[in-house]
Amino acid sequence: MFNGKSILVTGGTGSFGHCFIKYVLTHYSPKKLIVFSRDELKQFEMQESFDSSAMRYFIGNVRDKDRLITAMRDVDYVVHAAALKQVPAAEYNPMECIKTNIMGAQNVIEAAIEAGVNRVIALSTDKAANPVNLYGATKLASDKLFVAANNISGADGTRFAVVRYGNVVGSRGSVVPFFKKRVQQGKLPLPVTHTEMTRFWLRLEQGVEFVVKSFERMRGGEIFVPKIPSVNILDLVEAISGSREHELIGIRPGEKLHEIMVPEEVAHQTLEFHDHYVITPAIKFFERNVDYSENKLGEKGQAVSDKFEYHSGTNPHFLSIEELVELNKDL
Repeated sequence: MFNGKSILVTGGTGSFGHCFIKYVLTHYSPKKLIVFSRDELKQFEMQESFDSSAMRYFIGNVRDKDRLITAMRDVDYVVHAAALKQVPAAEYNPMECIKTNIMGAQNVIEAAIEAGVNRVIALSTDKAANPVNLYGATKLASDKLFVAANNISGADGTRFAVVRYGNVVGSRGSVVPFFKKRVQQGKLPLPVTHTEMTRFWLRLEQGVEFVVKSFERMRGGEIFVPKIPSVNILDLVEAISGSREHELIGIRPGEKLHEIMVPEEVAHQTLEFHDHYVITPAIKFFERNVDYSENKLGEKGQAVSDKFEYHSGTNPHFLSIEELVELNKDL
């Protein structure tokens, strides 16, 4: 799908960007692969790792629409991964989070439409479902912007979709590298905010593969949610430290006990496919009548029950301690 095409990744120097670029260069022959981000040092370091002639680097901020328009010239596909993601930091710096995650999202939309981009996928988070913190609220607003953008772009214009998934194992800021560093430093027991806490869990490579597949599946307006396992925090503590001994520190500002990726309130909009769910738009598009029960790959989905909820605490698939130990060996 990406052969001979130009792809741009906002926030491209992050964990997702690194993995996505490596995946695309391994499996495709793109015309251009553009990293768009704020940090010139991280871009310099990336240039040391990726020497493909397809690579391009743009210093820029998603808050700057003009710079986005320049970067998206002749681009076919955009992955919007740029965001302020740290929950406590967002609580203490709310307007900065809003400027990047909401206003930046709208800038990406407007730039993509003006540049004539074919398809755009925005990365979201489980925290956008029934949000209790500002980060989640800004990503919910961003999700709504990207879904509604299919109305702005018209019948034959840019198509927009969203991918929503849970915690990425080993990504920057995730608990796994934090726990492992504590163990290496002998700082035990490990700190735990709540003993019953659960989270959705996936490897970074799985997230990248799901995004690529979503580009192939999308009609425009979907929120794609992968079927992934959950973990219990004390199981993770045992897998990393060898003991369930812990220090209880209490839930942090804006933190949830469990995560939800498909709330019951949108069950009537949700379709189940063999390896994922699709939350269909709540709005009707003026110039298009889309049947989301069959995607672009011909895969067919079925409506879920009215009481359905995709919840990390009631998820039928939990990783065992043994599975977590094996998973952590690769990080």
